[in-house]
Amino acid sequence: MQARMQTRINKLRELLVTAGVDALYVTNPENRYFLSGFSGTAGALLVCMDNVFLLTDFRYTEQAKHESPGFTIIEVTDTFTEAMVPVLNENNIFRLGCEGEHLVYNQYLVLKDKLVSVEIIGTSGLVEKIRLTKDDDEVNNIREAVRLADQAFEQVLPLIKPGVSEHEVAIQLECLMRRMGADGIAFKIIVASGPRSALPHGVASSRRIQEGDLVTMDFGAVYRGYHSDITRTVVLGEPTLKQQEIYSIVLEAQMRAIEAIRSGVRASDVDRAARDVITRKGYGEQFGHGTGHGLGLNIHENPRLSKKDETMLQQGMTVTVEPGIYIPDWGGVRIEDTVVVGESDCKVLTRVPKDKLLNLLTLS
Repeated sequence: MQARMQTRINKLRELLVTAGVDALYVTNPENRYFLSGFSGTAGALLVCMDNVFLLTDFRYTEQAKHESPGFTIIEVTDTFTEAMVPVLNENNIFRLGCEGEHLVYNQYLVLKDKLVSVEIIGTSGLVEKIRLTKDDDEVNNIREAVRLADQAFEQVLPLIKPGVSEHEVAIQLECLMRRMGADGIAFKIIVASGPRSALPHGVASSRRIQEGDLVTMDFGAVYRGYHSDITRTVVLGEPTLKQQEIYSIVLEAQMRAIEAIRSGVRASDVDRAARDVITRKGYGEQFGHGTGHGLGLNIHENPRLSKKDETMLQQGMTVTVEPGIYIPDWGGVRIEDTVVVGESDCKVLTRVPKDKLLNLLTLS
């Protein structure tokens, strides 16, 4: 087993003792990948104190042997539950933990019915707790995902002209990221122009971009399973005074939040640093979401940079910083970077400029 995976398994075993279970049945795909490196679409892990079993079917057994050396591979010919019965008996598993947020109710009923001598215990966030902080390999994968998104953004800008649809911009962003080596897109790409830029999650539509429009683009790449997330707002023409004003407020809020990020700071305090700027300028009601979120194998992970999250940030956490202002029937501005929490500050991974509201017509 790779040393990195062994370290993660060992950390999980310590948590199993605290949770009072003999083993954990891991069914969440991202958690399975994090612990084993297995990327097949059908599989589960059974993490015991002395062994780790990877259950999958005939289609993936050779792949599992290659991706997860050191794991005991069990080929499932009937159901995963049936395959686990002898393993649980042989390893004296009497209290089996399952991932409460991921195991669906019907699967739980099957487990309870088939494993009559085993107590099924719901657990919460055990693997996710380990995933909160990223090791060097994970940060490097996120950094590469950010680089791919950055480069795609720079290359798509000259293509955005009056008459081009939001859909066309989104398609170009996806194609560029994939051509450069991305596994895929991190989420459905947001391209919101003109009044639609007031929609925080305004995914690309058939609307054609017009001169004078603000254009908000929110997108990311996936690289080796890890996500990036970037938002930039630009304008198609000379910005108006109000467009410049709103942009400068959002940029100041984002910079204040970034300056607040370091190990030992509460996630809610980072949110407050951004929110106070926007509220002081009179737009607090137009900033209705959190300032950011963790990301990694999922696009949205803990911690959340929000009013209610009291999580203490730790070195190695990766989070987004994305305040915004959204004015109905006018438009909106959001600026987002991906950062890594450090001991005394943070490292901003996103590189594309944001210091001013970019006029795309000057690129022609």
